[in-house]
Amino acid sequence: MLTNMINNLKKVPRTIVYPEGTDNRILYSASRLTEEGILGVILLGNVEEVQAAAKAGGYDISKCEIIDPATYPEMDALVEEMVKLRKGKMTEEKVRAALSKTNYFGTMLVKAGKGDCLLGGVTYSTADTVRPALQLIKTKPGNNIVSSSFVMVRGDERYLFSDCAINIDPSEDDLVEIAIESAKTAKVFGVEPKVAMLSYSTLGSGKGPSVTKVANATAKIKEIAPDLLVEGEIQFDASVAPEVASIKCPDSPVAGQANVFVFPDINAGNIGYKIAARFGGFEAVGPVLQGLNAPINDLSRGCNQDEVYKMSIVTAALSIPEEEVVDEVDLETIVRAVVATMKAAGQIK
Repeated sequence: MLTNMINNLKKVPRTIVYPEGTDNRILYSASRLTEEGILGVILLGNVEEVQAAAKAGGYDISKCEIIDPATYPEMDALVEEMVKLRKGKMTEEKVRAALSKTNYFGTMLVKAGKGDCLLGGVTYSTADTVRPALQLIKTKPGNNIVSSSFVMVRGDERYLFSDCAINIDPSEDDLVEIAIESAKTAKVFGVEPKVAMLSYSTLGSGKGPSVTKVANATAKIKEIAPDLLVEGEIQFDASVAPEVASIKCPDSPVAGQANVFVFPDINAGNIGYKIAARFGGFEAVGPVLQGLNAPINDLSRGCNQDEVYKMSIVTAALSIPEEEVVDEVDLETIVRAVVATMKAAGQIK
């Protein structure tokens, strides 16, 4: 299970940061990952409390590093760096208060290069995990926004839906970034992207500001990333049904066979993925954040220990530069594993 990702991680060592170091689910994952030699692990929290929790649960964390923000010797340097990053939006006093919390502290460790990625959310809310990432990790060079993708799975089918969670009303340029980053995410998970820029219009059949926005974004994508297979603006049926595609856009290399769907705004995206999940029987795995300088992912507070373990591997694998990936990643194996653990935890039916 997760064999290809694990093989890559053993060849390209990564270190994951866990902000919630005393949680049993985190300790299970930390113990297993280090024992199996898959990842380096940094656990955050009071050292004695973390060790006591591990002992009580029977977890061996001897190979993990435990860091307590209250006694961290390089705290002054982190404070100074975070003050600069916040550019006058937070005083030194407020920065110190923020860094006393492990979600901000952990994110700054990743920013400072002490860890390669972060996985949180077993006790923190999604907002408490994502907000520090947006403020501190920020976007990769050339990117102006952070976006997200959901991996939608039903049997052997798998698709990416973007952006359903972060950007409310993306501009033309935002849609360009969302599409290109979603295509990169698809490749990381072994899916060769065919991108549909969704609309209520197909290649000029409808008119309106949102149609123009999507059409213009598609034209920019074709100019910026000429090797990426993309079509738009395009209606959903034309993007997935060959019989419709043959009528509406017969010469398209994407129409009728798209696997990455970029929605025009968060209303369409959020509604779309939930309809697919509820009525279509798809499992929605994510959101996976895109465009950040380092992977930061969020867990459900109802997750179990196996889900933490598997999502840790996924998160760490996303931190491996594309040119260093050795083995192709098996999305189906990964997603099936995550879905199975979510079902076992009662998070999904």
